[in-house]
Amino acid sequence: MYEKVREWIEITIATVIVACAIFFFMMPSHISVGGVSGLSIVLANFVPLSVSAITMFFNVTLLIIGFLTLGKEFGIKTVYTSLLIPTVMGILEGIYPNLESLTGDAFVDMVSYCFFVGIGMAMLFNRNASSGGLDIVAKIANKYLHMEIGNAVFIAGMCVAVSSIFAYDIRTVIISVLGTYLNGLLVDRFIFGSTQKKRVCIISQKEEEIRKFIVNELHSGATLYNAYGAFDERKYREIIAIVDKTEYVKLMNFLAKTDKDAFVTIYAVNDVIYRPKVLKK
Repeated sequence: MYEKVREWIEITIATVIVACAIFFFMMPSHISVGGVSGLSIVLANFVPLSVSAITMFFNVTLLIIGFLTLGKEFGIKTVYTSLLIPTVMGILEGIYPNLESLTGDAFVDMVSYCFFVGIGMAMLFNRNASSGGLDIVAKIANKYLHMEIGNAVFIAGMCVAVSSIFAYDIRTVIISVLGTYLNGLLVDRFIFGSTQKKRVCIISQKEEEIRKFIVNELHSGATLYNAYGAFDERKYREIIAIVDKTEYVKLMNFLAKTDKDAFVTIYAVNDVIYRPKVLKK
């Protein structure tokens, strides 16, 4: 019960962070960084509704379409965040009806928006939630057009950013396009950077010592493969271990002390799905 409450508190905080980033950084500078809120900022110039009201309209419409097209793939968390974002924006519009740019510079506002949205999106991702909006469009495109979700979000976001040309000057359009691209990079960094690990492949004459260090000191696992050298045709055993940032530093230091001639290759791993093993005593 405690964990469930904590989960929803974190989702709420993350959603509020996203909503505040939109209101305090994107809206005052009229930046249309790809998303439903960005499109709403553009449309607010042509329809007599507030940005929060237009965002609510789009999110509710997309929720209905999502229920009809995605069915069980559509979660209650997405419903909650989709409705909470425009609600928070509406409250802020009432408190700060004539808010001006906090920084006085549209480019700085764009960077600030991307940074805070990256934090909020990472928190949502870690709780298996999303902010709705274009995520729903991307899932529909993935299901029916077989597009990758990341590509679908990027294309839809770019279309929204370019749409700002109908309401603002070319400088705002360029900042919106750059912001959409930067936002994608930062979200990926916040999301995958928090879970990224290293895949370390080691061939060494001290294979037994290294294996024991990984198991007993790092308390991690490893996989052993038989390998044959093409040059000398000798048989080796290759150690492959998946380690986090802290374990990686310890392992590299140990290798430097134990076998400076070890052959090591290193790869970035975005995430690992596995069932933890308990070592037998």
